[in-house]
Amino acid sequence: MASDSRLLTPDSSQPGTVLIFSPHPDDDVISMGGTIIRLVEQGHPVHVAYMTSGNIAVFDHDAWRFVDFMAEMNRLMGIDEVRTQEVQRRVQAFLTEKKPGEPDSDDLLKVKALIRATEARAAALACGIPPEQLVFLDLRFYRTGTIAKAPIHPQDIQDIAELLRRLQPSQIYVAGEMSDPHGTHRTCAEAIFLAVRQVRQAGQHFEVWLYRGAWEEWEPHEIERAVPLSPNHLERKKLAIFRHQSQKDRAMFPGGSDRREFWQRAEDRNRSTAKTYDQLGLPEYYALEGFVQWHGE
Repeated sequence: MASDSRLLTPDSSQPGTVLIFSPHPDDDVISMGGTIIRLVEQGHPVHVAYMTSGNIAVFDHDAWRFVDFMAEMNRLMGIDEVRTQEVQRRVQAFLTEKKPGEPDSDDLLKVKALIRATEARAAALACGIPPEQLVFLDLRFYRTGTIAKAPIHPQDIQDIAELLRRLQPSQIYVAGEMSDPHGTHRTCAEAIFLAVRQVRQAGQHFEVWLYRGAWEEWEPHEIERAVPLSPNHLERKKLAIFRHQSQKDRAMFPGGSDRREFWQRAEDRNRSTAKTYDQLGLPEYYALEGFVQWHGE
């Protein structure tokens, strides 16, 4: 196990472009928010690619509230009130008549996707990442509007490969947590690995680091990069997670029987990893985020 106080690029002491892949719009800050903050502090241009919209994980009452806000804001600003009221009418009529288990309408899915996207931008900004360094891939396999997802689409892999070619990152971070309840993390990881192999065959090289999120952590003997977090870093990470208001207090898909909120799981995990390091006689830290390097297995 090694502890990295500096997250440098391969064979260099200079900052380089970092690309973080986030399966859902909150996995980045939940899983490695402290590392993101440290990367930004060290001068790395950090980009985040949100792979899916996460729109099926928004409660109907949140969508109703945001549509109401949209209508009131447009009325106040004098912005196309007629079309605004028509959208509001359609969405709220659907929600009023919606039956248990009924898939969301196209309007409602768009509203919920917008909620998740604006939360992601707010959380990234709390970590120091400006909106222009965020990419919303909206991969096709996720666009079913239901929990059941389609197989990965060939164009999804090409979109990821094109992003890698465009940004030319020195290191990328991928969700290596394969036990999330609905398989989205696994599907996203498989698509990324296929794209990575494709660009590597063309001569592009970068480090690939795997993180884990809300459901599990790497075992101590597996961790190859441990990033120390100060109390301030951990507090800033929590504040970034709080920006995902639709997932706070009670997430739609919390996973298993663990009733803790995502920020509580993240804090407990990071503090526990540091405690384990201390018990093993390794350097003592306030909190740690752990990573494993992927070599193309």
